[in-house]
Amino acid sequence: MFQQPNWLRQLIRRNTKPITENQAGVWKKRLALGYALIAWNAFGIVCYLIYTGKGGWMTQKQEEEANMTPAQQWTKTLGIKDATVYRISGLKVQKYEVHNDFEKGTSEKHNIDSAGKIEDDKININ
Repeated sequence: MFQQPNWLRQLIRRNTKPITENQAGVWKKRLALGYALIAWNAFGIVCYLIYTGKGGWMTQKQEEEANMTPAQQWTKTLGIKDATVYRISGLKVQKYEVHNDFEKGTSEKHNIDSAGKIEDDKININ
């Protein structure tokens, strides 16, 4: 595993009393049983959701984010309503603005080229 820092080991030993090996074995079995029950229930819930047809929550979010640029994803995650993005690829610089409307659940990308012409892309973010 990993090497435990000496100061942490001293702190734990100073503030706790030692237990016997039998008691440690009992607690190890209890924790293993609790972990097994939790894992089995989580597996059952996932199987139930797939069986009832509600297992699409995994792919639905991926499909929505596949249509969004990384800048749109980050502005949505950080809760930024309006942002200007400069995308640099080699010697080419592309500027566009991202407008999020969290009430309507939409994200708009306005491409701005060197001539000042604006192109719009609307994406549903909810």
